[in-house]
Amino acid sequence: METNLLFFLFFPSLPLSLFLLLPFSSSQIMQGFVSLDCGGSESFTDDIGLDWTPDNKLTYGEISTISVVNETRKQYTTLRHFPADSRKYCYTLDVISRTRYLLRASFLYGNFDNNNVYPKFDISVGATHWSTIVISDANIIEMRELIFLASSSTVSVCLSNATTGQPFISTLELRQFNGSIYYTQFEQQFYLSVSARINFGAETDAPIRYPDDPFDRIWESDSVKKANYLVDVAVGTEKVSTNVPILVNRDDVPPVKVMQTAVVGTNGSLTYRLNLDGFPGNAWAVTYFAEIEDLSPNESRKFRLVLPGQPEISKAIVNIEENAFGKYRLYEPGFTNLSLPFVLSFKFAKTPDSSKGPLVNAMEINKYLEKNDGSPDVEAISGVLSHYSSANWTQEGGDPCLPVPWSWIRCSSDPQPRIISILLSGKNLTGNIPSDITKLVGLVELWLDGNMLTGPIPDFTGCMDLKIIHLENNQFNGVLPASLANLPSLRELYVQNNMLSGEVPPHLLSKDLILNYSGNTNLHKQSRIKSHMYIIIGSAVGASVLLLATVISCLVIHKGKRRYYEKDHIVSAVPTQRPDSWKSDDPAEAAHCFSLAEIETATNNFEKRIGSGGFGIVYYGKLKEGKEIAVKVLRNNSYQGKREFSNEVTLLSRIHHRNLVQLIGYCREEENSILVYEFMHNGTLKEHLYGTLEHGRSINWIKRLEIAEDAAKGIEYLHTGCVPVVIHRDLKTSNILLDRQMRAKVSDFGLSKLAVDGVSHVSSIVRGTVGYLDPEYYISQQLTDKSDVYSFGVILLELISGQEAISNESFGLHCRNIVQWAKLHIESGDIQGIIDPLLGSNYDLQSMWKIAEKALMCVQPHGDMRPSISEVLKEIQDAISIEKEAETLREGNSDEASRNSFQSSMNIGSMDLGRAESFLSIDESIAQPTAR
Repeated sequence: METNLLFFLFFPSLPLSLFLLLPFSSSQIMQGFVSLDCGGSESFTDDIGLDWTPDNKLTYGEISTISVVNETRKQYTTLRHFPADSRKYCYTLDVISRTRYLLRASFLYGNFDNNNVYPKFDISVGATHWSTIVISDANIIEMRELIFLASSSTVSVCLSNATTGQPFISTLELRQFNGSIYYTQFEQQFYLSVSARINFGAETDAPIRYPDDPFDRIWESDSVKKANYLVDVAVGTEKVSTNVPILVNRDDVPPVKVMQTAVVGTNGSLTYRLNLDGFPGNAWAVTYFAEIEDLSPNESRKFRLVLPGQPEISKAIVNIEENAFGKYRLYEPGFTNLSLPFVLSFKFAKTPDSSKGPLVNAMEINKYLEKNDGSPDVEAISGVLSHYSSANWTQEGGDPCLPVPWSWIRCSSDPQPRIISILLSGKNLTGNIPSDITKLVGLVELWLDGNMLTGPIPDFTGCMDLKIIHLENNQFNGVLPASLANLPSLRELYVQNNMLSGEVPPHLLSKDLILNYSGNTNLHKQSRIKSHMYIIIGSAVGASVLLLATVISCLVIHKGKRRYYEKDHIVSAVPTQRPDSWKSDDPAEAAHCFSLAEIETATNNFEKRIGSGGFGIVYYGKLKEGKEIAVKVLRNNSYQGKREFSNEVTLLSRIHHRNLVQLIGYCREEENSILVYEFMHNGTLKEHLYGTLEHGRSINWIKRLEIAEDAAKGIEYLHTGCVPVVIHRDLKTSNILLDRQMRAKVSDFGLSKLAVDGVSHVSSIVRGTVGYLDPEYYISQQLTDKSDVYSFGVILLELISGQEAISNESFGLHCRNIVQWAKLHIESGDIQGIIDPLLGSNYDLQSMWKIAEKALMCVQPHGDMRPSISEVLKEIQDAISIEKEAETLREGNSDEASRNSFQSSMNIGSMDLGRAESFLSIDESIAQPTAR
């Protein structure tokens, strides 16, 4: 039994935000179900017996009606959408503390705004970022599920941070669990974000859910061909089913209907590739088995786990019937903490002494999502809210600071942010200042002016960081507290136009601060004290001094800013902030300035033409000392052409890397714009993939990987080795050149841009090459380094397929470019359909899959979903290692390779997670397989 457990090492177990607290029917309360039809207008019961309640009591957000082909469910005919601003919009639902729930949100765009700009926004649970919702198809439902242990009587689900389009939501559902279902010892610190819940051997594509599953979990059919489900099923995979009830003994396991179907590998194996939503990361995963075939006494079913294209990683063997103590009984081995990659490759293979192939019924994989406890000031600010519970501004849901602060609050940028500003000017506040405000220990600014507050000014010595206090234009009475002088950071205090009396504390008058106490008839100074105040205002004269000082300071500040602005905008082609590798202006390091006569001599009057493009013509040349050169004569002498010329000269004369083409010099004479580069003997990558070469196209897979590695290193240098970052903006196979040894270098920096330090993107007129152009950049005109990553993803697809980025003949009627065509094949598991036939069989399928999947991640529609170029480079290097090992195996050294490969395979996540951050504060020693 112990060895059988090891087998499962990778399956562990609007100014205001929106507020919702609605009554629900007794049947829903009894079931513990809440089903909100967002944008709906009436309650109804759907075809499977779920009761839906509209969110029509909401006063914020707008409702849209949509119509999507083949979608007839009433809850998906409407949605609620919100402004694309900096605020968050929250649903707040009643829950029972210390009870586990399944939270489900769904999003069907349906082009509700008639803009066809696919929205992208964040969804959070309380202070915890749950997921980024990225819409890539107007007619497909995006769904997110979360399992959580309620820690209070409510849970808030908030939409915020719209990057494109407007945040919206179609449905919001809550399902209450019973007992210890989905218990983990980490649930105080982590939620479970559902990544996969699969019903193997399903008889139809329809999911199994309520009423078959009493908790309304959605068990997707394994035949659904989506990016996050199973593809590449092994030959011989067959569905099996039974009508015999399965003994599960518990109410938290898959429903009987799920366990009554399975897949069997009749040829001895089951091979799968599973894309995991939200990964890489740490996971809770469980696989569900039940022997549902009648085996004869002389038949047996024993199998083990192997990785495709890899040596055997475990000797552990499972026998379902033995582990479950009989047929038609559940066996559910799992892991409670395991590192998994984005793409999980696995195979079940029968043992030599087994007469039957492997069988699997169902699987669940959930990612650990670290909870953010939010601001430590929640309790104190809740006291403020209760003081003014009827006011509209108190109705904002979720955490006061995360993921974005309430409209009347400012917060620090700490991981556990503190409230630093209260902005409640002119809110018609009455009564005393709530005492809970004085408990906000991080408070820096307090704006309560223009209200009808009464009573004394409280003691603020608990808020030692207070710098600015605005209490003017209220009805405060009593004395001005001497304790205010004990605030070490206090710089501005405004208490004018109240009903204060007595003497101004002498220590306040001696502090360096702006103090305005005018308009308090009975408040006065005791005597004249020599003061270091910037301004003391107790009369109209003082007010005049303040006004004059303010005007003068504003003029000085404005003038200073104007000078800074003008200085910032006198930026020539040479950047004001240089990459780390840029040295001084030593002429030896700068590009050489050639005369036109020297260029003509070197090229023999431009005799040998070796290339051309939109930029102009490239000629072969040789300098007097014998160095071979490539001479690019720019044909575009417009302003834009001159700008690109200056851009390339400036960049390439200052940055140096072995994988960037070296600029030797330039010529700017007689209206000629000429660039002189090192000569690259083997031309462009484009020519080797599908161009015409004298020596034919003979570039093999491992050489293609090495070329990709070289190019990625050059791009990585631009993105990470230069300050500010250099964005190439025109990566393509014709701009990757090959030297005499077939080493690759990135060229053509005419369109490159410098990123602005501290800014997430550069606003830029869209430039680039069709087929390689980042669609997000095209729509938003906001350039980032992820635009280069998109282009590089296209190059990877070209390396795999040998196809051009754009083709009218190669991709069929339904695909316009290589991205659409390759995605269609890869996501359906048909990688063979895109592999260049010229590669023959001289490649390892695992390395090919690794590059294909990383390419798909590079060409995701939104930049935030794409990896960095450093991550891509690591994947390429991993693929090269796989390919070299496979090459060794192909040469017959399989025994030695097998011994070297049998290492640390007790964590399958190490395949793709060697570089992933370890962000979980979970004791890894606990990560042992568990049979539940």
